[in-house]
Amino acid sequence: MSPAALARSLLVPALALLSALILGGLVIAFSDADSLDAWGSFLSDPLNAFAESWSAAWHAYSALLDTSLGSPSAISRTLEETTPLLLAGLSVALAFQAGLFNIGGAGQLMVGALSAAWIGFELDLPMVVHVPLALAAGALGGAVWAGIAGFLKARTGAHEVITTIMLNYIALRLLDWALSTEAYRREGRADPITPPMRESARLPALDLGGIEIGLGLMLALAATAGVWWLLNRSTVGFRMRAVGSNAAAAKYAGMSVGGTYVLAMGLAGSLTGLAGTSNLLGRPSYSLTGGFYQFIGFDAIAIALLGRAHPVGVVGGAVLFGILRAGSTGMQSQTATPVDIIVVIQALVVLFVAAPSLVRAIYRVKAPAAGEGQRFSTSWGA
Repeated sequence: MSPAALARSLLVPALALLSALILGGLVIAFSDADSLDAWGSFLSDPLNAFAESWSAAWHAYSALLDTSLGSPSAISRTLEETTPLLLAGLSVALAFQAGLFNIGGAGQLMVGALSAAWIGFELDLPMVVHVPLALAAGALGGAVWAGIAGFLKARTGAHEVITTIMLNYIALRLLDWALSTEAYRREGRADPITPPMRESARLPALDLGGIEIGLGLMLALAATAGVWWLLNRSTVGFRMRAVGSNAAAAKYAGMSVGGTYVLAMGLAGSLTGLAGTSNLLGRPSYSLTGGFYQFIGFDAIAIALLGRAHPVGVVGGAVLFGILRAGSTGMQSQTATPVDIIVVIQALVVLFVAAPSLVRAIYRVKAPAAGEGQRFSTSWGA
């Protein structure tokens, strides 16, 4: 995709984000006590009602940005939140390119973290061996879990949306069971939590003027470059995109559609497994608990949609969601704005991105030329 075409494809997501922020601001304004009081006397003083609403939204968004980007420590938190979101978003985007809708990020993330956890706390190895081994275990666990859905799609035609959702619940209960066993449960604790990862298994971080850049983020950026190369410069990536565009035509051309499904889901799962592993090895308390960051698997879908399933776009979407995640608690503490507003904004982003015709109609944007739009998945004739 040329830079001009990429810019055009990102226009609608950018406008969708703007629309979500505007509506989010309205939600903030109408959840603020002072603003509601001002609207109660709208007929006598309409300007005050608008001023109070603007002030509530402005202060909330200012606090959000201040606590996510306003200091080196805030930027460090944002980068920490961005890392797993970027890896998981790449996972969904990669599956999209092969015509698959991977909703199983939550399960793949938990299985990947579960696979890496035992390596992390049980083995005593030098860091140069321990860290790569734990990362490989996490990637392998996620790949195997996602590969199950790919295999079922290839052999039986079972839809990946259904199988990945089912695998999410299986993974959640598998994690609960594992944390109840002596092999995983921390000694002396009754609650489901693993021992902390050994120092040699934790991801190191580079300090740049107070901003900590973890090895997990470097790995995520390397994965972004790798996914871009795979999709745009390799034969395997060409086959994935061909199957995603028209599976029947790809099969007629001699491509293995089933094999491509399994490979695409396996690669996607490995990225989500790395997302869980980066959280486990790179974020205090370096321990695995029940329901381990399962929300990331669903945020990843919104990030991939926002980024138009393009690796560069996914980076932007992950940074945005990282800012929202990192700044939400600070926004709540400084302005008493409910932290759930962030979830509302994320939902609005998904809503507008999923309805590009609505966004184009609102902002009078021309529809893309034939063949220029991005079709995310061929599942169910999407």
